[in-house]
Amino acid sequence: MVDPNLIEINEIKGFITFLQSIDWFDPWLIGLIAFHICITSTALLTRNCGNFQVFLFLVLLLMVYFSESINEYAAVNWRIFSKQQYFDDKGLFISLVFSVPILLNCMLMVGSWLYQSTQMMARLKTAQLRQQIRQSNSRQRIKEDHQD
Repeated sequence: MVDPNLIEINEIKGFITFLQSIDWFDPWLIGLIAFHICITSTALLTRNCGNFQVFLFLVLLLMVYFSESINEYAAVNWRIFSKQQYFDDKGLFISLVFSVPILLNCMLMVGSWLYQSTQMMARLKTAQLRQQIRQSNSRQRIKEDHQD
């Protein structure tokens, strides 16, 4: 029995109709959205933990790398976990709901790393300038002491 609210594949004319054709209340999709929220929260909460961030970054990139294999597996076994077959041979669906959010998280982490490195470089330069001022002040005092 076909759900009357579903849109047929040949009715999909663009991105909006594609998004409308997805049953967003399918339990596995809710789980996937929760997964993305957890990953984003983890990336934000651990932004000061460099080693963990690198590990998370690499795991996320590996997940994107293997998304084609995941798509092939899901295309064969979609009846186990889904109400509809979303997994096409071009991988549009898995790219949209799986890979893009993961890559956005990776971009967020890279942006955080760039921001942290610019802040660190600014602190380093400030410390260098203070050290130079201290050295010049101490040289100045030594000269004044020798002149007296």
